[in-house]
Amino acid sequence: MLAAFDFGISNTDIAIFSKNSAQFFSTPSSSQNITTDLIKKILSKFDIPISKVEVFGVTGGKSSDLDDSLMSKKIIKVNEIDAIGLGAKKLYKLRDEPALVVSAGTGTACVHVDNNNFNHLGGIAVGGGMLEGLGHLLFENGSGHEINEFGEKGLRNHLDLLIGDAVNKIGNLSPDLTAVNFGKAKFSNADTIENTSAALCNCIGEVIGTIAYLNALLIGSKKAYFIGRTSLLSLVINGINERLKLAGVTGVYGENRQYANVIGVLERIKNLA
Repeated sequence: MLAAFDFGISNTDIAIFSKNSAQFFSTPSSSQNITTDLIKKILSKFDIPISKVEVFGVTGGKSSDLDDSLMSKKIIKVNEIDAIGLGAKKLYKLRDEPALVVSAGTGTACVHVDNNNFNHLGGIAVGGGMLEGLGHLLFENGSGHEINEFGEKGLRNHLDLLIGDAVNKIGNLSPDLTAVNFGKAKFSNADTIENTSAALCNCIGEVIGTIAYLNALLIGSKKAYFIGRTSLLSLVINGINERLKLAGVTGVYGENRQYANVIGVLERIKNLA
C-alpha cells in the first residue's frame, strides 16, 4: 500500500494506492504543524492501517520539513510544481506536447508541462480563498459551494457593468462581456445575496481565465488544463471560459481534477517505491 498526501491551505487530500487502484480522501487542513503525528491522525480518521503502508509521499505546505521516515517507512517529499505536472499528465493523459496546467485552488498557479519538465509560469492570489473570504465578509458565508449555489439563482448584470451598458460596440466583442466587475454597485443599494454571489463568482473566474489565456498564448497552447477545487464551481467555470474565448483557448476540465496534486505525488512514489 502506498499513501500520498497533499497538504493544501484549505484541504488536505489523501490518495491510497493498493491492488492497482487508488482511493481518495479529503479533510479540512489542520492549523497545527505538519508532523508524522498529524499523518498518523489523518490515517486513523479514515481507518487506514498505517502498518500496511510501504511508502509515504507528501507535498504542499511545509511538508518538506517532515522527517524522512515514519515507522521505518520512507517519506518521499515531492515539489508542489512537480506534483501539479505529474498529476495533470496522469489525469489528462498528456504525452509529449507542451501544455498549460492551471491549478485553481485557494490561489491560482500556472505550470508549463513540457514532457517531463514542469515550469512554474507564475501565480496570482485570486482563487477560492478570495471567493470564500469575501463571501464571509459580505454575507457571513465562507463556503465556496454555497456561494456558487446562491449565484446560480442570481443575475450578475445587476452589479456588473457590461460592454453593452457602456458602449454600442467594441470590435467583435459580445455586449454581454463584462466591462467593469461590480461597476454598477457604486450607484446601487445593497443587492441580494444571489446577485452578489453571481457577480463575485464570475469575477473570480474572469481573473483566472485572463491569467490562463495569457500564459497559454505565452507557450503557444490552444488549451488550458484545469485542476483544483475552485475549477469545480459552475459560475467560476463560466467566467473562465468567457475570458478564454477571447484568445481562442479551450478550457479542459477532467474528472477528479480536485485530486490532481495528490495524484501527482502518487505517480512519483509509484516510480520510486
